[in-house]
Amino acid sequence: MTDRPETFLAHLRTAAVGVLKRFPAELRPEIYALSFRIWRVDDDDRRPYVAIGYNTESQYERERYPDDDGEVRWNYAYWLLEGFETLGNVPEDPVGSQVYVEEVRRLGAWYDGEFDLDRLLDDEDVATRAELLRAHFCDAVIDLARHLHADGVIERVLGRPLPVVVFDMARPGWEVHATEAANPPGVVEEFMAWQLAAGEI
Repeated sequence: MTDRPETFLAHLRTAAVGVLKRFPAELRPEIYALSFRIWRVDDDDRRPYVAIGYNTESQYERERYPDDDGEVRWNYAYWLLEGFETLGNVPEDPVGSQVYVEEVRRLGAWYDGEFDLDRLLDDEDVATRAELLRAHFCDAVIDLARHLHADGVIERVLGRPLPVVVFDMARPGWEVHATEAANPPGVVEEFMAWQLAAGEI
């Protein structure tokens, strides 16, 4: 008998609660946004992860410049990005790694062999599988954010609803769609207003 989750999404939903609960208690009152940063080990779509973090009012004040129009507050380039826990196909998440690999193999998206950018560019089958892997993981992360809102986890742990900004630094601009999809409308109003003013939408 095992307690291993049946799906990768189920694993994310359970594990993310623990990550949020481990946010430093002294920082929680000044967290104004959660960050779900998607990345891949060595750019390999078979090894994706999400770093679950946050940005704080203190970080915003440190980075803000006099005529800042909201960019520093909402552009992840100015945010705290390092030192956060990661979930996905990474050594730091052994349960998630096993469930993820089994799941994408069942879905037929996995491919074997060393990661090679030339292979990715030249082999249509590998390129298609890599796209499927990326879509599968991104959808799971967006669903995770929706679930944490709907289940009241963010409000319970952090004391209030907070926007979850979902982004992948290899896909500039995608964070607008991803963040809008990941949150209830009212929660991301300020983020979306800045994106509109910045001409991103």
